[in-house]
Amino acid sequence: MKRVQRVVVAAVAALVVGVAGTGAGHGVERPGLQERLERVVGGGGALGVMVEVRDERGVWRASSGVGELGTGRGVPVRGHFRVGSISKTFLATVVLQLVDEGELRLDDTVEAWLPGVVPGGAGMTLRQLLNHTSGVYDYVRTLPMPPGQEFVKNRWRTWSADELVRRAVANPPSVEPPGAGYSYSNTGYLLLGRIVEKATGRSYADEIGQRIIGPLRLGGTSVPGTSPRIPHPRPRAYLPVEPGGTARPTDYTEMNPSLFGAAGEMISTTRDLNRFVAALLDGTLIPAHLLDEMKKPGVAGATYGLGLDWYDTTCGIRVYGNDGDALAHQAWLYSTADGRRQATVGLTSNRPADPADAVHALLDDAFCDQ
Repeated sequence: MKRVQRVVVAAVAALVVGVAGTGAGHGVERPGLQERLERVVGGGGALGVMVEVRDERGVWRASSGVGELGTGRGVPVRGHFRVGSISKTFLATVVLQLVDEGELRLDDTVEAWLPGVVPGGAGMTLRQLLNHTSGVYDYVRTLPMPPGQEFVKNRWRTWSADELVRRAVANPPSVEPPGAGYSYSNTGYLLLGRIVEKATGRSYADEIGQRIIGPLRLGGTSVPGTSPRIPHPRPRAYLPVEPGGTARPTDYTEMNPSLFGAAGEMISTTRDLNRFVAALLDGTLIPAHLLDEMKKPGVAGATYGLGLDWYDTTCGIRVYGNDGDALAHQAWLYSTADGRRQATVGLTSNRPADPADAVHALLDDAFCDQ
């Protein structure tokens, strides 16, 4: 569900008078990062934000902004939030573990595992699903989005992966033939979730739990399925809806996350996400040769491999991870390749500005500050 919020957020202009509370940092003192964090809220596009940075100095956690409109409650430093497309990195890790075990191959075709499900699936591989070069149409483009009432009516609806895939494949491919170009597709990860289930006889949620969440002791991380709730502590999250023809911020903390499914349903914390990406990049979760595959772009010039994204900071340090949108939540998770520094940001947003620039400035300071 990556980058959906960047489309939605513009619809919320002028709905909320700016209010910002400040949460003190915990752990090592990082006044420069605290100042950057305040900018993510103060005009940067976030209602509330929490961050954890891990590096040679230690661990720094902080929050800023509003945890609930109409109250003085701040954002919990150790809060839970929906991580959106960071879920893809968890699922991709499971797929690569199954490759390592010989249960799957990256060059297996979609047709071999899901016969008749995707037109042209015989020429489409698991690798292409992972790196968004399969061309399978993104189901998100077929769904109603805020602020319309049709979106609101679906708030508690349970969507099946098969139903969402059918909506997607009713449309022509976005890349043809598969592998010829990059086109971000949440549908590809719904298909990967189904393939994991076929290969193991267990749900992708169970596999993520048994292979990653349990071994790494990620106590704040879950794959909620159809459960609408986010564990406490957590900030409230808002979306613009039009109950009477005028868009207004509406509490959307609870909703049925089957809308996101294997492409983005997970819930986590800044601590857990930093632990996960560190274990991924240091070889704890997958062997070095498959981590190398994860870092290969699907097409020349792309910055997305097998469920893993990367970019170069302003000081020239390359960081690996992912970012995600889950409508009312956004998240960023990145680490240096050597695992010496990690930074995770989770936020809620209901402002007209896109918070990505302010968040990237915060991440730049976290990775470049010597």
